[in-house]
Amino acid sequence: MKLHTDLSKHAHAIFSQSTWVPSPIKEVSRKMLERDGGEIATATTLVHYEPNSYFSSHIHTGGEEFFVLDGTFADEHGDYPIGTYMRNPVGSSHAPIVEAGCMILVKLGQYQEGDTTPVHIDTHAQDFLPDPSRHHVQYQALHSFKHESVRLEKWQANQTIKLENQGGIELLVLEGKFTHDNTEYRKFDWLRLPIGHSLHASIKEDTCKVWIKTGHHLHQIKDK
Repeated sequence: MKLHTDLSKHAHAIFSQSTWVPSPIKEVSRKMLERDGGEIATATTLVHYEPNSYFSSHIHTGGEEFFVLDGTFADEHGDYPIGTYMRNPVGSSHAPIVEAGCMILVKLGQYQEGDTTPVHIDTHAQDFLPDPSRHHVQYQALHSFKHESVRLEKWQANQTIKLENQGGIELLVLEGKFTHDNTEYRKFDWLRLPIGHSLHASIKEDTCKVWIKTGHHLHQIKDK
């Protein structure tokens, strides 16, 4: 399967306009955002686990990165409530066991060579800090390696937030809404901008919170 594989093109997915697709595990369904491959793929996906769902043990041959959007994800290593950010490096493995149900954003097969540090962050236990280089932006740093950076950001209401794009921009709305290029993005909507296409996010009456990754297209394009 190939979906939004051309990183030179703008891509987005509106949560309310897409449908859940069954996975090989009947209690698990997916909304695919970008994908190159079959069940073993380079992919970015929203994954929904119904209560009392189980996923067979599997090895992350290309690494796994995920953020818990709703409920509590769990595996044999522990429980990960809403707001948890995880990175499981290449070669790691686990067997998800989800009793209460959850939804996660998961990215597979997109690790840089040498990026081997596991990450486990409860973002609800961290403070947002003012971004010294961008007015009206607060952030939590989640991960960085070479040119790649992953953060949570809060954008102040009644502002236009700009971000230059030298290595790709990808984001998922967690709270609030914003408008970019005459399209409105709300909770769980996804946007990907190719290198050179800057972000101009217009926020109105409510603060907007996003998960955002930058710089990663540089190594993804090189690896193709």
